[in-house]
Amino acid sequence: MDGAGWHPAAWRAADARPGELLTAGYWVDLVRAAEAARLDFVTIEDTLGPRVDPFNPSRDGTDQAVGHLDSVLVAARVAPLTSRIGIVPTAVVTHTEPFHLSKAIATLDYVSSGRAGVRVRVAWTQEDSALFGRREIGEVDLADAKFPDLQSPLSELFDETADYVEVLRRLWDSWEDDAEIRDAATGRFVDRDKLHYIDFAGKWFSVKGPSITPRPPQGQPVVTSLAHAVIPYRLAARAADVVYITPADRTESESTLAVVREEQAAAGRESETLHVFGDLVVFLGETAAAAREHKARLDEFAGAEYASDTRIFVGTPAELADDLLDHHAAGLSGFRLRPAAIPHDLTAITEGLVPELRSRGAFRTDYEAKTLRGHLGLGRPANRYAAV
Repeated sequence: MDGAGWHPAAWRAADARPGELLTAGYWVDLVRAAEAARLDFVTIEDTLGPRVDPFNPSRDGTDQAVGHLDSVLVAARVAPLTSRIGIVPTAVVTHTEPFHLSKAIATLDYVSSGRAGVRVRVAWTQEDSALFGRREIGEVDLADAKFPDLQSPLSELFDETADYVEVLRRLWDSWEDDAEIRDAATGRFVDRDKLHYIDFAGKWFSVKGPSITPRPPQGQPVVTSLAHAVIPYRLAARAADVVYITPADRTESESTLAVVREEQAAAGRESETLHVFGDLVVFLGETAAAAREHKARLDEFAGAEYASDTRIFVGTPAELADDLLDHHAAGLSGFRLRPAAIPHDLTAITEGLVPELRSRGAFRTDYEAKTLRGHLGLGRPANRYAAV
């Protein structure tokens, strides 16, 4: 989910709700629609500053919806009004502290009864640094992400993010599951022996712990990341449960998956589940011609053809089902679909694509688990600090 949709002119569509983008009800409606279709989870986009799309720049700075809400707070508002769907806000981690995010996501896991996740995002621009004024990142070349052996400002940012996630995970484990004993007779609410200092000391963080929030219901909320090249693939292999990749075709899906698995093995995580989801932006219609007209209308509003960091699909829900099943056969676990316009393309996903996949025996008819880890087939991990 990204505001009115991923197309910069989506807010101008006839069925858009631009006056409600900053209201809780808007987000609740979207997530409930996704939940009614039994989707695994929704992600909620976020940036540090005003939303700027480098692939679709504004013509004059006034023609796009640049303001947005904090995704973690939106997730916390939506969670109590849904019951089964996973909720995964985006958190820009480069200029924020892992201790703060750990307790925010742990709290979201409690509020949602075990349906929380987080997408960790790197901030590399000087504009992002200027919002905080505490740290200069310097010049970052995104092309460096393609070179696994190059030590660069970009690789440093991703190494820092891996440490950030490690701190998150240790803090989530810093309370054992039964640390709260709540013994009114003796006056002992907490068993102090079951709270643990994490004593993390690294290049970027020195965090003693423990957390102020008891261990989340899932033990470890789901960590996800978006990756376009080998350096971010390496981050996912070291730290994530789900990685979103952006292949142009099936051949690239297969080659990217091979690189991710190589990095996973190098990180010593061969025995762990790392889901690889394909990302794509979808423009859908009842016919292929209608889908093309839908995209053309939005492009006309924008004054330019839409571009993206990932593959763009234009067609019918049945054609999209064919496409997804083909990439699934190549080894992808699943897909993160970006609706080009909301509600148009979200409705086409929930009411068109989902029934099509069900008719082919390729999608659930009801939820089989109550937690996000359960939806993804991830077990509840043991606490690393608990005595065996």
